[in-house]
Amino acid sequence: MSENVELSTLNLRYEGYRLRDDAGEARVLASIAERGIAEPLEGIDTPDGRFLLDGFKRRRSAEKLGLHCVPYVSLGAEEASGIITLMRTAPNKSLQILEQAKFVVELLTMHGMSIADVAESLSRSKGWVCMRRNLLDAMSDGVERILFRGTFPVYSYMYTLRPFMRMNSVACSDVEQFIQLVAGKHLSVRDIERLADGYFRGPESLRAAIAQGKLNWSLEKMKNVPDDPDGCNEFERVLLRELLTLGKSMRRVVLKCQDRRLASRPFYAQANLLTAGLLSNLDTFQERIKELHDRSGQM
Repeated sequence: MSENVELSTLNLRYEGYRLRDDAGEARVLASIAERGIAEPLEGIDTPDGRFLLDGFKRRRSAEKLGLHCVPYVSLGAEEASGIITLMRTAPNKSLQILEQAKFVVELLTMHGMSIADVAESLSRSKGWVCMRRNLLDAMSDGVERILFRGTFPVYSYMYTLRPFMRMNSVACSDVEQFIQLVAGKHLSVRDIERLADGYFRGPESLRAAIAQGKLNWSLEKMKNVPDDPDGCNEFERVLLRELLTLGKSMRRVVLKCQDRRLASRPFYAQANLLTAGLLSNLDTFQERIKELHDRSGQM
């Protein structure tokens, strides 16, 4: 049951646990200006105050529009149980993985819950909880602040930069430096991927150009590396396509291997056979790829 509460009564302690999205917030503002607040804000009413958990875009929009009261639903009188209730209903509220991770760490560190406790409360596996805890553990405070401010796409961090750290031994400090260089520049996910390729795998001159803020020049350089360059014979074109496909497949497989949906006996029986075959060829594969990399770098 919702009630109208004054904006001034809402404690914003958890505002930093939710990702900013300026474009999304602009749409919320326009919607509220036209039709009002359709969905109540959600929070917890403790003896220490009323803590808002969900609805920060609506709250900020209401404030901008000069509204003093908003519809509100309480998720209980205890912070941990309120967070758990929010997370259990989150599939319908688009609670993103980094937001889930922030709340998981809150439950583990501030409310004394164990990994098993959190997993059981959320009807999730312990691996699901650990993955989200580890996601933040591997992230510097600087990167976390930038991502939650909404000035760098979470998608680019998850699916472009994290694979570099896992598969290319890129240091967290280098990733933070790259994010600081390109954050807030309104680049597309594809442009960020191109710049990351140049910064982490390209020549030192390209890395230096990106570090100096010459992003447009660097993008032009990267765009001038064609997917199917003239002068290659058919055999070379096929190998280039296979290398490109392999790189994308490796990133996807690395991310999927710890997915909680992997649970059936038939899957693990087949996966065991396939991974055994891959592992038996791993040394030779790594040797050939290194030889090709060294040889191509000398051309």
